[in-house]
Amino acid sequence: MTRQDWMQWHDAYDEPGSSLKDRLDVVRAWVGRALDEGASRVVSMCAGQGRDLLPVLAAHPRRGQVRARLVELDERIAATARAAAPEGVEVVCGDASVTDAYAGAVPADLVLACGIFGNITDDDIRRTAATLPRLCAPGAMVIWTRGRHAPDLVPAICGWFEECGFERVAVEGEGTKYGIGVHRYAGPPVALEPGTRMFTFVR
Repeated sequence: MTRQDWMQWHDAYDEPGSSLKDRLDVVRAWVGRALDEGASRVVSMCAGQGRDLLPVLAAHPRRGQVRARLVELDERIAATARAAAPEGVEVVCGDASVTDAYAGAVPADLVLACGIFGNITDDDIRRTAATLPRLCAPGAMVIWTRGRHAPDLVPAICGWFEECGFERVAVEGEGTKYGIGVHRYAGPPVALEPGTRMFTFVR
């Protein structure tokens, strides 16, 4: 199996009309909405170059009130995000699949889990959904993505989130190659449990 070059993968964000660029635009719109609603603590899992968050935050009038942690395993990619990160944004080169990466940055008001669910097993998606309450403040918004390739798991993922105390806000991307889920955590505060692995990339 050919190893995915994640640095090269990011190039599709710059291609007008690409499904990745279209997905990014929708995610950014929801990030902006979360900031408008007052989100002040943000975590981004497998954050890549930070394209979901950083440009939105840079242009937002509340940018000085927001503290964020972006977690990315690839040091080259993390360095790109770090170079673009404004004051208040911490870019950590680390394993986003383990809860230790979020110590001191949670509970968050906005959690980004974009570009993950298409690269892990169904069981790991469910495990991640079940663990995310430990990263979320009550009322936190979670934005996640998953390609619509067969089998289309977006409806099932929505159900898994809702079994774990989340309420559905929106599902975007019907009729496209991508799915974007937006859920709000409706449960009580849950303490972060260190050493918990949520997922393992399978490609």
